[in-house]
Amino acid sequence: MWARLISVVTGLMFAWAVPQLRMHIEGFAHKAAGHINPYIEITFPEYGGERLERCEAYAAIKSYLSASASTRAKRLKASVKDTRSLVLSMDDNEEVVDEFEGVKLWWSCLIVSRNSTISLYPYSENRRFFKLTFHRSHREVITSSYIKHVLATGKAVAANNQLRKLFTNNPSSNWHYYEESKWSYGAFEHPATFDTLAMEPSKKKEIMNDLLKFQRGKEYYARIGKPWKRGYLLYGPPGTGKSTMVAAMANFLNYDVYDLELTTVKDNTELRKLLIETSAKSIIVIEDIDCSLDLTGQRKTGKQEKDNHEEKADPVKRTEKGREESKVTLSGLLNFIDGLWSACGGERIIVFTTNYVEKLDPALIRRGRMDKLIEMSYCCFESFKVLARNYLGVEVHPLFATVRQLLEETKMTPADVAENLMPKSDEEDEEACLERLIEALRKAKEEAGKKSEEEKAAAAEATAARASVDVFL
Repeated sequence: MWARLISVVTGLMFAWAVPQLRMHIEGFAHKAAGHINPYIEITFPEYGGERLERCEAYAAIKSYLSASASTRAKRLKASVKDTRSLVLSMDDNEEVVDEFEGVKLWWSCLIVSRNSTISLYPYSENRRFFKLTFHRSHREVITSSYIKHVLATGKAVAANNQLRKLFTNNPSSNWHYYEESKWSYGAFEHPATFDTLAMEPSKKKEIMNDLLKFQRGKEYYARIGKPWKRGYLLYGPPGTGKSTMVAAMANFLNYDVYDLELTTVKDNTELRKLLIETSAKSIIVIEDIDCSLDLTGQRKTGKQEKDNHEEKADPVKRTEKGREESKVTLSGLLNFIDGLWSACGGERIIVFTTNYVEKLDPALIRRGRMDKLIEMSYCCFESFKVLARNYLGVEVHPLFATVRQLLEETKMTPADVAENLMPKSDEEDEEACLERLIEALRKAKEEAGKKSEEEKAAAAEATAARASVDVFL
């Protein structure tokens, strides 16, 4: 008996040493286990595809499990996104139990070491993957519903945990073939919110409701046949909080911000490429659109026509100016925000800011391109109360009545009001800051009165001069 046993073991060892025979043995073992084991396993590798890129499914599953792993898993990995957030996820070779519509499932986070010294997998000599185990009687539920639920939930969790980014476009002259993107970015850490924004509460509520309706309107936009995007035009004098409004919108929606500098864009083609590389859930901002390019739609002055004539006569001057100036046209910009290329991707907001809305071409701000026009006006009393709460921590004060009266009689931007409310030293209290604001408002009122009197006097002089000429004629 021992002789036969030794003979069988020796034969198996020989067969295992031969790769072809070993493959047949492994296949037979898997088939035998399949008839006995009633459980099905699905693996989701970290890297795959022709370019061995990181699989989106793996990232979504990781985010999905991180939401429940902190309460079910015994071994966790911690990653700190910033100083305020801690994200926990399953450690390697850990298992958690999940349940979906009464079905029990098991998730495992596995890592397989690679013996080869050369790895095709980037950044790691190990292969990581998630393994989903479930009873074969639930195959239909898992493949048709559960996996879709996991991927959708995981993407939503990842979007909430992801740090917002502030992008800016690289100058056209610096773009090279080896650059991965035409955008460079940093962390978006602007603290502005609608709670700290100096604006009338009713107006803020209207804007917030409009943003929420857009964010939840994917099916609505698809039903009416429009790209899932929305345009906002913020206009008003300098210092009224247009840039702060953009930051508040981004923080409210949890969107990235793309700050597009048109003067560095080479031409309309490059503008389209920039649009294609923007991601969903983002706000594309073009600040001071009236100063970015000649997009006013107005006729050229005589001096501009003379300069153009000189450029045509001087090829060197024309070439040098062509290198300096962008060739983006009004038509190219309109196609960017409202043409066929604007439908590449979804859930994007385009924001223009300007100090002089009357200078813009009507085609640029018509409905459909700029869906909502928001006037950022001078500081009113409701805006002042927000600033007083932000800067001084006071809700009510006896000097508020004086401030209210002066704000109704003169114009001052929220930026100027905030500067006067900000304490200049640790010794200054809220009353000293309010008195400084009152003094500034009175001074602004006097200057506005003097300017008005000067304008009236100039107008009277002009009227008298015209009357003298009429009498003389």
